[in-house]
Amino acid sequence: MAMCPICNAFRELEMNCSTCNAQLEDMGKVSDYLDPYGHYNDVDTVKMGDGYMHTIEEHTCPHLMYCKNCDRNEVTFIQEV
Repeated sequence: MAMCPICNAFRELEMNCSTCNAQLEDMGKVSDYLDPYGHYNDVDTVKMGDGYMHTIEEHTCPHLMYCKNCDRNEVTFIQEV
């Protein structure tokens, strides 16, 4: 079973904003914002409704990244291990 290294605290995510180059803040999985009870479901069930068709096949976890400097949101796909 593949696991997201960010969600499971195996490593930290450090990225810069594509607009202003400030450091982005990891706001967690995109699916956490779609369903308030979604975190009770298994990962594959959540991925079927996250809006990204490739996350199951490619074993990726979409994370919402936020830039405090320019108030921009970005989604990044983390490779699961």
